[in-house]
Amino acid sequence: MLIVLDYDPGHTRGKIMNRIWSFTKLVMTSEYLALVLRLYIGWVFIYASLSKILDPAVFAENVAAYRIMPYWGLNVVTVILPWLELVCGFFLILGLRIKAAASIITGLLFMFTAFVIVNIFWESPINCGCFDTASEPIGWKKAAKNTTWLIMTVQVLFFDRLSLFRRGGAFPSKRARSSVSVSS
Repeated sequence: MLIVLDYDPGHTRGKIMNRIWSFTKLVMTSEYLALVLRLYIGWVFIYASLSKILDPAVFAENVAAYRIMPYWGLNVVTVILPWLELVCGFFLILGLRIKAAASIITGLLFMFTAFVIVNIFWESPINCGCFDTASEPIGWKKAAKNTTWLIMTVQVLFFDRLSLFRRGGAFPSKRARSSVSVSS
């Protein structure tokens, strides 16, 4: 009598991979992860705006060094941009107009990353001008950091559902959650 065991190691591996994928998807779409990332990105943008607000002349020099901004728009950008970063950072931390603030920050990060990459290809020996007056020089590390922040902000944009100022607070009841999702 011949007994054949039906053992498929690939099938077991497939189940494990499906469980890992399901867990990864659950974590990456988590509203709690979005809350943590929202607080982190908000803090980053508030911190980045402070030195620019306190010393706009140095920030204007840093922006001019990128050689992308037209000279006639330089003063307007160097006055408005830091305040925009500050307000959007506070809005993310406070949970006010999260989608609007995350959309603006997403656009800014996309623009900052593009400017850094363009200047890397131009081989411009300039400083980033992101945080302090004596900031780090631009390079692929800076482009990767900006891209990481961009991905974090996109996660906040799509999956943030927690806010103290929405109906039901940060942890709404089941009934409040269903009424929020219907009205949104």
